[in-house]
Amino acid sequence: MKIIRSKSFTGERPWAALDIANMNGITTRLHWTDQPYNWHVNDGQEVFAVLDGRVEMHYKADGLEQSTILETGDVFYASVGTAHVAHPLGVARILVVESEGSV
Repeated sequence: MKIIRSKSFTGERPWAALDIANMNGITTRLHWTDQPYNWHVNDGQEVFAVLDGRVEMHYKADGLEQSTILETGDVFYASVGTAHVAHPLGVARILVVESEGSV
């Protein structure tokens, strides 16, 4: 059993992660960041939930780059093959559920 107080989690570097669970190859990790990630395509599906802060999520749909602002409590789902990159607007804490070892 674990209780995690996400608002108190910080990292020593952007995208620092706290491993919460690995359920048959699906990982759940809490990330802390104040810097953008890199454009990437995951090996599988990804669920990206903003627990604290705001994130501008850039993604490509039908070959066109788009973006949306994710507020605390919002969830972004990246299907297989969805290119995306997260740009936090200040400090953000994010829960990510994805296949183990995914980019």
